[in-house]
Amino acid sequence: MPRKKLWRAALSACLISIMVLCSACAASRPDNYPFEPDTPAPAPHDGLFSSEHGTISFNGDGESIVIDFDSSLAELTGLPAGEHTGVYVFLSGDLPPHGSIPVRYDIAHELKITVGEQSAVINIGIASEDGASGQVGIDAATPERIPMLFCEDGRFFHIEFRKEPQSE
Repeated sequence: MPRKKLWRAALSACLISIMVLCSACAASRPDNYPFEPDTPAPAPHDGLFSSEHGTISFNGDGESIVIDFDSSLAELTGLPAGEHTGVYVFLSGDLPPHGSIPVRYDIAHELKITVGEQSAVINIGIASEDGASGQVGIDAATPERIPMLFCEDGRFFHIEFRKEPQSE
């Protein structure tokens, strides 16, 4: 009989230890924050970026822009067509429970543009040639290009803004 009590006590102790360990693990979940490279942040975009559907002019302060979108890009983004001054921020993409967090552009998954009272969060990424898939993520936006990724009727496509050479 003492052996049976010893066995029950050991089993109870193991079960309690497992329960405590599991609850401690659940309580100490790491926060869900974006990857942050250990390299210096790139300089903010500066200059004129063009695509077949419009332009984005960055003044180099990391905040203000002038967009000039044609009607088709305006419809895709929900922003007004024509030339407008606004602000922008590059975002991480949805990271529960925080949502999208401002990040440097080389690790961004989204670009938020605000013009007046209108805001649009646009995916940054590249579509496959056949339009069957699209990929957002790290290094999609570079100092020389910003690809906006869209999906319409189940097909992916991107509109790539390329930096225009600056005239001296």
